[in-house]
Amino acid sequence: QGGGIVATERCNEIVAETQRLSDEFSALIEPRVFDPAEARAEVRLSCNYYERVVLLPPLIRRLRKSAPYLRLNIISSTVEGRNQLSRGESDLLIGPIEINDAGFYRRRLLEDEYVCVMAPENPLAGQVFDLERYVNAPHAVVTYGGNWKSSYLGALETLGLSPNTVIEVPSPANLPSVLGGTDLIGTVPRRTAQAFGAAVVTVECPVPSPFGIDLYWTVRTHHSPMHRWFRAELASVAAQTASAA
Repeated sequence: QGGGIVATERCNEIVAETQRLSDEFSALIEPRVFDPAEARAEVRLSCNYYERVVLLPPLIRRLRKSAPYLRLNIISSTVEGRNQLSRGESDLLIGPIEINDAGFYRRRLLEDEYVCVMAPENPLAGQVFDLERYVNAPHAVVTYGGNWKSSYLGALETLGLSPNTVIEVPSPANLPSVLGGTDLIGTVPRRTAQAFGAAVVTVECPVPSPFGIDLYWTVRTHHSPMHRWFRAELASVAAQTASAA
């Protein structure tokens, strides 16, 4: 088509079925005994900034004590997380996404909501934001470098509103530096704001737009003793994180 080669529908069906069979075969040959203290293996985890800041530090501290030889390979999921997981490029996917396709397993890890952040010297710091004040304030909007859109932006669109966007940044990683010395505000998950510490002032957002952080995996690792143990450790870390909020 259009001078190129396009797979037929049947070809796509064969590829999907072959992937499923390959995953099931991989599950069959997994060792049935797992000792974390002696495990010399690699777990590939696909996630983004939020998960790397909120979940990875306590997870890594735990793994260094209980599984010192286990290797953790973190890859950025951006908007490719589902494909990375289905292609076997990652073993696990964490993020605020929804996958309803057959062959994927899911576990809720965390729930969060959006808050406003700004530099301590910002004239708006400490003020209460109603909807009008919020959308009119100058915003630094985090785009996350892809087509994924934060749920608070969707909530504003539903109301027929949009923020007064002055600058867009692909990641929250350097947001405190962007906000410093300006009248700009940003909107980020509450736990991201907590990770910024004293670099920002946090104010409640009039469109908090609660969302969930889910863990996904496939049949390829579903029955693996190592991965079952790893998922349990990750869930335990998430539970501790939630209780500390």
